[in-house]
Parts: sequence; structure tokens; C-alpha cells
Amino acid sequence: MQERFLELKFTVHPLQPATDILMAELGEIGFDSFVETKEGMQAYIKKELWNPIDLKDVQILSNTDFSITYEVGEIAQANWNEQWEKNFDPILVDNQCMVRAPFHDRSDVDFDIVITPKMSFGTGHHETTHMMLKFILTLNIEGKNVLDMGCGTGVLAILASMKGAHSIDAIDIDNWSYLNALENVSGNSCDGITVLEGDAALLTNQSYDIILANINRNILLSDISIYSKHLVKGGILLLSGFYKEDLALISKECAAQGLSFQENLEKNNWVAAKYVF
Repeated sequence: MQERFLELKFTVHPLQPATDILMAELGEIGFDSFVETKEGMQAYIKKELWNPIDLKDVQILSNTDFSITYEVGEIAQANWNEQWEKNFDPILVDNQCMVRAPFHDRSDVDFDIVITPKMSFGTGHHETTHMMLKFILTLNIEGKNVLDMGCGTGVLAILASMKGAHSIDAIDIDNWSYLNALENVSGNSCDGITVLEGDAALLTNQSYDIILANINRNILLSDISIYSKHLVKGGILLLSGFYKEDLALISKECAAQGLSFQENLEKNNWVAAKYVF
């Protein structure tokens, strides 16, 4: 039987910090996948887990400092791909990397990535993913150990693998992202990637030359101290998933953990930033 999901489309004003708080609170009542939009965010939950009464526990919805409205719709997991195929065009990054669907022709670029996203986040269309791909293209990854936190479709890990990384751990807390990343890693013949389901608690004794984390501001602020413990001296941390006005806060926490700000990219008020340990 085909699984069905509910999609709640939220309009949020002002966007921050309300969107991050809303995401965290929805996660506590069973929502396990989110896509940020220019108007707010979309949140997904399995239909059988949905109880509208649970929204009374989402305190930010009653916070008068923010205006938050939403509408509820139903979506079949299979329909995700159908809608995506109707609207998805290949993404070209710096004339070096193409992110495309299986139904697109192969591209004549250095790095040709085939992604089938299903319910996962990370096709290259979103500003944060696009900027992270741009950063990865500038890095010397040959022979490096890499971590991709919040891997979504696995697209960042796949590019790192194509650029010659020695080994890559790709981690996501969402079950469908975990399964989708496995599918995309296999489809791109990236044998050096290990896909894991979970969060930063999975990190124990590992050490990495490069850590990629495209998540959201609150999770990044919580986990930067963990990332720093698993970076080698001189290691690189690439962060995205937050807005321009949050860069100072992110950089302050990185500095507290011994990470030096190097540079950042901006696109439509979204930011990706590079730090060195």
C-alpha cells in the first residue's frame, strides 16, 4: 500500500527566528522533513501520525510577535516525483557540475550528478545547496575524509566523492532522506560513501578533513561544538541553511570553538560560509 503524507504549507512573517523555532517544535510532534521557502516553510508528516490537536503544543503558533498561517494538503510519496519531473530543470554550477534527473540527457561537464529526490531535500535548486556545491568545487578533496551532515538526497556527498574523497559519511535524521541518499549514491556509483540514519550523536571517534552541514541555524548552533571535535587541525567546515543576518551569530559560535571564518557566499539572502579549524 502506498504511503501518504500530509504537507503543511506555512506562511511566516517575519521569517526568522520564527521559521527555525517552528521547525524545531514541529519535529517534536512527528514532522520529519522540511523545505524552507521564501514565504516560510513546508512540513511533512505521515498521514497516520497526524493529529491536528498536536498543534496546540507548537507554542510559536500562538506567539503574537509572529504572523504564522498554514494550509494542509495530502500528497502521495509517488506524486513527489511526478510533480518534480514536471518542474525540474537541470542545474548547472559554475560550468563544472550538472545536477540532473535520470530522464535528462547526460551533460558534458566534469561532474555529472543524477538525482531522484523523492521526499528529500537537495537537488541544487535551493540557494543553500547551490552555494554548497560551489564551495565544494573550489576545494581540494582528493584523498580527504568527508562528513556530510543533513545529507538529504546525498548530492553534496556525491560531488565530494566524484572529486576524489577517500571516504565520506553522509548522515540524515529523516528516514526517507536516508533511503533516498542510498539510492542516489548507488545510482552515481559512489562506493566510498557510507549513508547513515541519525544525527550528530552518531559521531564518536571519527575525524574528518572536511565537514559539510547544510541544515538550519538552530541545529548548526547546537552542533558546531560537535563538528569541531571531529575536524582535524587545518580541517574545513562548510555551513549553510541560514540567512545573512545570522552569519555573525554562526561565526561567533565557530570562533568560540576555534574555527576561523574564511569567506562566505550569498544568494537571495541565504548564506554559505567557510571556516578553518
